[in-house]
Amino acid sequence: MKAVIPAAGLGVRFLPLTKDQPKEMLPVVHKPTIQYVVEEAVAAGIDDILIITGRGKRSIEDHFDRSIELECALDQNGRRKELAEVMRIANMATIHYVRQKVQRGLGDAVLLARQHIGDEPFAVMLGDTINLSAVPVVRQLMDVRKEMGGSVIAVEPVPRDKVRDYGMIKGARISDRLYEIEDLVEKPSPEDAPSDLGITGTYVLSPRIFDCLERTPPGRGGEVQLTDALRLLSKEERVYGLQFEGRRYDIGDKLGWLKTTMELGLDDPELGPPLREHLRALISQKT
Repeated sequence: MKAVIPAAGLGVRFLPLTKDQPKEMLPVVHKPTIQYVVEEAVAAGIDDILIITGRGKRSIEDHFDRSIELECALDQNGRRKELAEVMRIANMATIHYVRQKVQRGLGDAVLLARQHIGDEPFAVMLGDTINLSAVPVVRQLMDVRKEMGGSVIAVEPVPRDKVRDYGMIKGARISDRLYEIEDLVEKPSPEDAPSDLGITGTYVLSPRIFDCLERTPPGRGGEVQLTDALRLLSKEERVYGLQFEGRRYDIGDKLGWLKTTMELGLDDPELGPPLREHLRALISQKT
């Protein structure tokens, strides 16, 4: 299976941080956000990845490319550990790139993958969402797809005050964590949400989604919404929502990024202990 990682957004919620730096390249402890996404795909057995980029996103390509000058410098200075890591990053998957030349939304970005994907099911993994789990979340979706067919979307309960930021599903429960989706609504008001289950940014999709995307008119802001196309798809074939096992970290805004960096930093065996002591001292000073 191939994976598509949309990473073409302007990152306006991070300005001025993202004026000349992709939000997907914002660091979370030891590595940029998008590296976590690629590593999840690789851990799930996916080694053919298409990243949808845009203007000003060249640093993403550079990060997953080789840097001969850096490798030589590390080698000459005996930095074996660092050399092994930069070589691993450059060789862990075959990564292709397509540019979204005009910002027309997530649905339009996914549609740009059609030629690369062909007529096979594929994964979509947002470039600003980190999943940490014993079994990669995308692998959990792939397993459901293998058993049930159709398309599978990762979902989780969303707090009422966050509903406006998510696509929300209406579904019939099949098992403890699996739902057959009956309807989807993009960013509803809390009063109009069909459930508390929100779409979290990881998908395994049938190639029929491309035809649905072509038939999906632009919505708010002139953007083609993937959720709207999934609504069409759910009328033509089965679409499932899986309440996955694991923890999702949303890097979609500054507060989410800071919380994620802090939590993963505290969990880090090297940085966690001194960071914890610093925070304790800082909190005592502030209180």
